Amino acid sequence: MENKKQFRKRNAILDYLRHTDVHPSAEMVYNHLKSEIPDLSLGTVYRNLSMFKDKGEIASIGTVGGVERFDGNAAPHVHFVCTDCNGVTDLPKIAVPEVLNQEVSTQTGGQINMCQLTFVGQCKNCIGGEQQ
Repeated sequence: MENKKQFRKRNAILDYLRHTDVHPSAEMVYNHLKSEIPDLSLGTVYRNLSMFKDKGEIASIGTVGGVERFDGNAAPHVHFVCTDCNGVTDLPKIAVPEVLNQEVSTQTGGQINMCQLTFVGQCKNCIGGEQQ
């Protein structure tokens, strides 16, 4: 029975990550799923996020506002992070330039497996809030 519960929790965590665009933290995942899965623990969320990340099923987009944030889309793509509201937005129309991978590989002599490109600044909502 415990395995079935564990898979239910694991599947719910992965499903949430794959169907949200908020790039949640572990705490955000936990808070979203807690009412649906009352016996879910924050530790279970952290363990599963770590496992999914290690398997390449999700990506960590790094620390935003002091908290690690995750993306259910592990394919290379571009993000924008707002330094004011800590919002994270996908930029699907901007491709990760292959020339960057080639240049880094040439300079380091290494093999590039992945590139994460993140722009950091203020979103239009936060800029608009400052002008009032």
